[in-house]
Amino acid sequence: MSLDFKGKALVVKSITEAIQAGSCDETITTNVRQALCELMDNETIELPPEVYVNDGDHYARRLIHRDEDLNFTIMAMTWGASQATPIHDHDGLWCVEAVWHGQIQVVQYELTQDLGDRVHFEPRTTMVAGPGSAGSLIPPHEYHTIANPATDQTAVTMHIYADALEQCCIFQPIENGWHERIEKQLSLDAA
Repeated sequence: MSLDFKGKALVVKSITEAIQAGSCDETITTNVRQALCELMDNETIELPPEVYVNDGDHYARRLIHRDEDLNFTIMAMTWGASQATPIHDHDGLWCVEAVWHGQIQVVQYELTQDLGDRVHFEPRTTMVAGPGSAGSLIPPHEYHTIANPATDQTAVTMHIYADALEQCCIFQPIENGWHERIEKQLSLDAA
């Protein structure tokens, strides 16, 4: 079930128009990133209180909208203090991620060797982003981690995916930059 909130219709309309105006992944993600930045500046949009409540042991994924015609999904993610992901992919889907509240740290990785269930990564860029910041991931450059660097504050991000992201691969460290590839089914958290 998707969340409802003041300004949701505007969010859905703006993202829909941004996607429809694009002709390829690069222009679509550029359009969506620009639309998200404009939406975050709009004081009439009030995300529901539920998205500011973190889960004690993992970051929370909450559905805002699933578009059946264009196949995109809008998710809100809530990051408790110091919560983070392992290195992961987005199952080949483009994604635009925006910081709505707090800060997040994103580290992008390059896949340098792929032996099937074992892969080697090298970190490339690290950035800390605050409210109003948005970035995109376009496969094959989709490997990254996300973390809430704060030890005493919740962070909230909004993610727009090309489709429903229901599974991904996470990568658990083994040694010397090598990781084990693990397929993971994703679920939604209660509002």
